[in-house]
Amino acid sequence: MTIVDSHCHLDDSRFDEDRDAVVERAEKAGVTRMLAIGTGSGPDDLDAAIRLAERYSSIRATVGVHPHDAAKAAARTFDELAARLSQPVVLGLGEIGLDYHYNFSPPECQREVFIEQLHIAARFRKPVIIHTREAWADTLDLIGRHWVPTGLMGIMHCFSGGPDELQSVIAMNFLVSFGGMVTFPKAAAVHAAACAAPVERLLVETDAPYLAPAPNRGRRNEPAFVVHTVRRLAELRDEPFEELAAATTANFERLFAGMESGRYTE
Repeated sequence: MTIVDSHCHLDDSRFDEDRDAVVERAEKAGVTRMLAIGTGSGPDDLDAAIRLAERYSSIRATVGVHPHDAAKAAARTFDELAARLSQPVVLGLGEIGLDYHYNFSPPECQREVFIEQLHIAARFRKPVIIHTREAWADTLDLIGRHWVPTGLMGIMHCFSGGPDELQSVIAMNFLVSFGGMVTFPKAAAVHAAACAAPVERLLVETDAPYLAPAPNRGRRNEPAFVVHTVRRLAELRDEPFEELAAATTANFERLFAGMESGRYTE
């Protein structure tokens, strides 16, 4: 059995004391690949995930400016993002998008930075990893206008919508990644979406150190815990655990096929 954690933040300071052990536990649990998300502490730390990918053979990286940090982005930020996208360990651009819950950056600024990053990813033919919170309408609108015409794919990370949002995302040629939220008893809309999603569009993630799945809810999340997410997803869909684990792994590998050689293959 192999599983891919398609989204984790292993650069977070909460892993500083035991990062080696965290990676080792993940590998022992069958997590053969971890995608470290390279938003770091902001635009001045775009190498956060790259450093991890260079250190651990089971980790690959992304780069990107999180919507929280959009106001910190400067013209040179986009040049630096473009430069890093050509590195073999960098598989995609993310996480990027919109977050209207906290509005740490003004919404208009978030939209501008999101659009610019979509254009950069399209230029390099790299998939995007999307973050959206309380911003579904604007997120889907911008993806529809600035990404769908490219014909490229991407990931809707830590899916928090219901069946309606799912259908919109699937129609836009995205994969849908489910995290710990799918194990929460009261997440009825997410459960419904998880059951409705085509198996060929499914991914799983931890978003570690955030959103630990049951039975680890409330603890620091880590990639090894993605096993619980796969198990609950399999229960909801009435599918065998091993088959779903294999399917999500194959989906990840198809999406990023060719990325380590610097080219995108659909």
